[in-house]
Amino acid sequence: MKAAVFKKLRSPLVVETLPDPVPGNHEVVVEVCRCGICGSDLHLTEDAIFGVPPGAVLGHEYAGRVADVGRDVDRGLIGEHVAVFPVHGCGRCATCLAGNPTWCSKFRFDGGGYGQYSLAEPHQLVRLPRTLSLADGALVEPMAVSLHGVKLAQPQPGARVLIVGAGPIGLAAAYWSRRLGAGRIAVTAGSSRRAALALTLGANVFVDPADASPAAVEAALGGPPDIVYECVGKPGLIQRCIEYCRPRGTIIVLGLCTHPDTIMPFPLVVKELRIQASAFYEVHDFELAAGALDREGDVPRAMVTDLVGLDAMPGAFEALRQRSTQCKVLVDPFG
Repeated sequence: MKAAVFKKLRSPLVVETLPDPVPGNHEVVVEVCRCGICGSDLHLTEDAIFGVPPGAVLGHEYAGRVADVGRDVDRGLIGEHVAVFPVHGCGRCATCLAGNPTWCSKFRFDGGGYGQYSLAEPHQLVRLPRTLSLADGALVEPMAVSLHGVKLAQPQPGARVLIVGAGPIGLAAAYWSRRLGAGRIAVTAGSSRRAALALTLGANVFVDPADASPAAVEAALGGPPDIVYECVGKPGLIQRCIEYCRPRGTIIVLGLCTHPDTIMPFPLVVKELRIQASAFYEVHDFELAAGALDREGDVPRAMVTDLVGLDAMPGAFEALRQRSTQCKVLVDPFG
């Protein structure tokens, strides 16, 4: 099979021919039909903190067909359309059986979507509705990331929401906030290039970065936000969210920052704010995301700005390190 392979930090991925995977007794082989390029994969290839080994095949936002199964796996799975839940657990402990393998002692975060075939275990497969395209299935994972964060915020009906960052996670946070009963929703970002997308996904207003002060946000929302989602992951932004948020409000940190950061505790304490981190999801989040995509895929599909084959994928991957007009780029491993 062909795959885009990680070689070393801060170097482009390399497309190589690898042996086709053979399933172990308790494994399945998934034919990858679409895989999204995620910003966290960019982090994985440039920061040693993640410990990615040379030769790894990344890519965790993928959907495909079950192509083969191991000896101890139900052969009825062959041909099923699935999104692969990339958090790997033992599949047998209480947290795994509850659909939350993130807290399993055997926790491992799997990739594999940047290849034509990938190995998984049956408990990682989330079956997709047959009416949902496999291209849309690749959006299940990023949609589930934001859904999990919005659920953690415990939003009240009519809540004022501010989303900092207009990448796929921030845009999906606008989508879920709208559908879970938020009142007025504002999005701001480092540039205005995704302002139209923010409105399409559910925001009422895009706050111009030329003036994204707390006063400007209050004017856009009709008051300070009850909930602020940090969806960028850069130093200084948690402090900025503290400044934005109303007293006794909630800040959800979805951005993945690997650099040291500092905050001024005084306004955090005086406002009695709650800061909640959100990194992963539950299997149920995948199921809800798949159902939403099946019902109204046109809305989240607006985030998809390009489709590339494996040969073009390393170049597209590197281009995403710089600001561009791209939002969500999908990879077709067989295209």
